[in-house]
Parts: sequence; structure tokens; C-alpha cells
Amino acid sequence: MNACEISAAVTAIANVIFEKLNDDEVALLGAILVQLGDTLETMSVQKEICQKN
Repeated sequence: MNACEISAAVTAIANVIFEKLNDDEVALLGAILVQLGDTLETMSVQKEICQKN
């Protein structure tokens, strides 16, 4: 997948989720996914730093 295809796929998934969940569920899922992304980024950076040392 190229960047445009990934963007379109993520948008489509977001639209489906938005239609299926209520406002509170959408907010909670959004917060969970942000935390997941942040945690994965932290782990990736830590791994990179540890491999350099």
C-alpha cells in the first residue's frame, strides 16, 4: 500500500467506526488508539537507542 491508499483505508475505517459507536465510545476508542500509538513510538525509540549503545 502506498501513502494515499493507507490514508483512504484509515478514513474508511474511521467512518465505519463513527457510524457504529456512540459519542462516548468514539471518544474512548480515540483515546485508546492515541495511547497505543504513543506507546508504540516510545518503545520503538527506546529500542533504537538501546541498539546504538
